[in-house]
Amino acid sequence: MKNILIGGAWPYANGSLHIGHIAALLPGDILARYWRSKGENVFYVSGSDCHGTPITIRAKQEGISPEEICELHHAEFCEVFQKMGFSYDCYTKTSDEKHKEFVKTFHKKLYESPYVSEKTVKQAYCSKCEKILTDRMIVGACPVCKAPTRGDQCDACGEVLDVENIVGAKCAECGTAVEFGETTQLFLLISKLEKELKDFLADHPGWRKNAVAFTRRYIEEGLRDRAITRDLEWGIDVPKEGYENKKIYIWAENVLGYLSASKVVAEQRDIPIEEVWGENARHYYVHGKDNIPFHTIILPALLIGNGAGWRLPDDIISSEYLTLEGRKISTSQNWAIWAKDIVDRYNPDAIRYFFIANGPEKRDTDFSWHEFLERNNSELVGAYGNLVNRTLAFIAKYMKNEIPNGTLSEEIGSIIKKAYISVGEKIERGNFKDALDEIFEIVRYGNKYYDAEQPWITRNTDLEKCQNTLFNCTQLIANLSILLHPFLPFSSSKVEDWLCLVDCWEMQSVPSGLSLPHISILFERLDKKIIEEELKRLENS
Repeated sequence: MKNILIGGAWPYANGSLHIGHIAALLPGDILARYWRSKGENVFYVSGSDCHGTPITIRAKQEGISPEEICELHHAEFCEVFQKMGFSYDCYTKTSDEKHKEFVKTFHKKLYESPYVSEKTVKQAYCSKCEKILTDRMIVGACPVCKAPTRGDQCDACGEVLDVENIVGAKCAECGTAVEFGETTQLFLLISKLEKELKDFLADHPGWRKNAVAFTRRYIEEGLRDRAITRDLEWGIDVPKEGYENKKIYIWAENVLGYLSASKVVAEQRDIPIEEVWGENARHYYVHGKDNIPFHTIILPALLIGNGAGWRLPDDIISSEYLTLEGRKISTSQNWAIWAKDIVDRYNPDAIRYFFIANGPEKRDTDFSWHEFLERNNSELVGAYGNLVNRTLAFIAKYMKNEIPNGTLSEEIGSIIKKAYISVGEKIERGNFKDALDEIFEIVRYGNKYYDAEQPWITRNTDLEKCQNTLFNCTQLIANLSILLHPFLPFSSSKVEDWLCLVDCWEMQSVPSGLSLPHISILFERLDKKIIEEELKRLENS
């Protein structure tokens, strides 16, 4: 049994999740469900990112504490993920005591390495607000692409920034030009790890193109040492004498959540954490492309620097961007579809299907209500749902509600066997759209087979042939439910219950004579009026 760690990016707990978050994170659940069905030991972990300046700013604006802001959004995140079928083994938060204690222990050992050093650096200050400014409290222009940015990372080009290099740096609250003083911080000397990180990248040519390109660019442009402490009030205490008034910088502790959360699961299963992060493992990291450097540069640097032999990332599942009705999603302009709203109004499997079939896996893609409706009605209702319901309803009506006698077609048996291998390989490599497309080719094959065999006619002219057709269609449906389970867990679970199946990644066989329970419709057809309704809701939000 292999240990499969799947780390979903930690959403920041200062605002609601939108569909862009769901599109980027959904592949993690597909991987987790697939590997569990293969019988492997899965550690699917994530949590809410609760520290950092934006949360303290939001808390101040709303007149409540940072803890209250985090708890509010953490509860919302948990509810959304549960409704969407995300099967986390541990979904926690960076404010959890177990995470904080793990981080402090990790950092103590990190500080003993040759990769951490004290440096005296410039510290931004606003004379009008009379306070120290953290990176997110500074606005200006990116020194690389000149786009408007805040002081930590440019959203336009992805550049990780140093505040003193921000062009025209001003206080985000009052607009006053930033002044600079001095402070002493601990730095992670990433520049000393250039060879290790180059070798790490070279060892993973199969990463997605954006991950390879971003990582190579950061290395070639010159790796910069990064502060791992900050003058903050809200965060994890620095476990070092003389740093009592500072906190661990958020980027140097949130990525360690993969370790702390997997440790929680390992302890629950009585498995040494070293095994989860050892040789008999495979690790996936699932996130949007703006998070690539944190998983291919910063996390590996922290793991290497700690010196305890932690496993470096194996697979980087980094999505591209999702736009909305042809425009960039913008929470500040309220141009977004909030996850908590869409999951309450629509079938979660329909949402999951859209974000894989039309998601930003390898290129930027657009969410439109017209396309969402078309995908639901033509593919889920018209193809898959049609095959399931027409077959099982026919059996219920004309075959005394029992799976009839039949012999599995050699061609159908071959198609099914090949699909488990081929679809599985695609999922393991992170090619989810291709995997789903292959499954739906089988769905279309099943409908053509049903139409060609004409059981509605052979019921009266050749009963044995009719029974054989329905038997073979049932076998197709049974195996489709298993193949689709990682993608569409709610509808697949229904079919598995009807046919008495167990979610196991191997060829299924439904016996003749099995009595069917009451069969319901898998997917509801969506009325075209929802397009206008949802566009109005979006425009008026």
